[in-house]
Amino acid sequence: MRLWRYILFLVFGSLYVYAAYAAHAGAQAAEWTLYRFEGRDYVSLDNLEAFYGFPIQVTPAGNRITVDSGKAQLELILNSREIVINGVTQWLAFPVHPQEGKILISRLDLAKTIEPLLRPWMIQQFQAVRNVVLDPGHGGYDKGALSSQGCEKDFALDVCRRARARLEAEGFRVFLTRDSDVFVPLEERPRAANRMPNSVFVSVHFNCSVENPSASGFEVFALTPRGAPSTTDDVLSLRDLRSEPGNVVDTQSMALAASVYHSMLGSIPEADRGIKRARFAVIRLATVPSILVEGGFLTNPSDSMLIANPEWREKLAAAIVTGLDGFKRLAENKEPPKLLADYRRELPSSVTLRDSGAVLTNAKAAPQVIIPRTIWMTQPFLSR
Repeated sequence: MRLWRYILFLVFGSLYVYAAYAAHAGAQAAEWTLYRFEGRDYVSLDNLEAFYGFPIQVTPAGNRITVDSGKAQLELILNSREIVINGVTQWLAFPVHPQEGKILISRLDLAKTIEPLLRPWMIQQFQAVRNVVLDPGHGGYDKGALSSQGCEKDFALDVCRRARARLEAEGFRVFLTRDSDVFVPLEERPRAANRMPNSVFVSVHFNCSVENPSASGFEVFALTPRGAPSTTDDVLSLRDLRSEPGNVVDTQSMALAASVYHSMLGSIPEADRGIKRARFAVIRLATVPSILVEGGFLTNPSDSMLIANPEWREKLAAAIVTGLDGFKRLAENKEPPKLLADYRRELPSSVTLRDSGAVLTNAKAAPQVIIPRTIWMTQPFLSR
């Protein structure tokens, strides 16, 4: 009798464990319906809202759709690559398309931009951050952007030196790609970071715009994912289909860009021009998390006056370092970095953002037939 009781205990105990495992596995998977559109996979906004816990069936206001879960916010612009995630502008690879009653977002943008920004703690293959390679843009005969206040190469070097002092005080090992007024070829700059384990790469620049002298504000660039056009390009080219060395850390670099950019915007009342995508050599060739920072416009009179102020450059260096601190905590402890709203709560209420002077264009798309197909998705796509 005791033997039968023991057998029944094992059987029902095993069934209970199996049921619990199955329930857990179901929670870890998500059913995604993929739509084929213009030769690419898309997901619907409804699907995205359900997965991330946003309210369903939000009514658009004009060409904008805003969803807020209380923990995260998204603002989409129909037929545009511009999106606002947690209060900060991002630039997608492809426009958000309304089609046959659905709002479609490319699967690539979901995986490479939206997911790492909404759930950065889910990013895989993080490494501890002990070394920081700072890259002051230009140098030597290459002066970079110019203004009546000075030239980009000098301001960039000054910001990097200030950031180095702060980082070293916090225990980081810091390397500058140049520590004097010399020219360093672009392809050599990321090599130092590639040779250092547990490192990140941050290139510091200042912007210019001859066509739009009123343009102002901050930008941060991360490497364009394979199969996507860069932010300044409207269509795909053959080059966009090639994998670059830096694409091995796409999501880590996006998380680094977000941590630094939220800190910059949250600490300094500059205009938000967004986290953008490019294939600049210094981030394309870096096989560690890497970004390129644009700290304002030397062609804008107001920006150039600020950039020429040593105290303002100290604030910029401090903001970059704070963002790096946030990324280190994320990489090592899965602690989400502070967001713009967190920084804003610490600023005086009188501080407001400046207008970027940017001219935004919404790429229109001709109506296309969408063919739905449902597949069961787990990692490496997305899981809960």
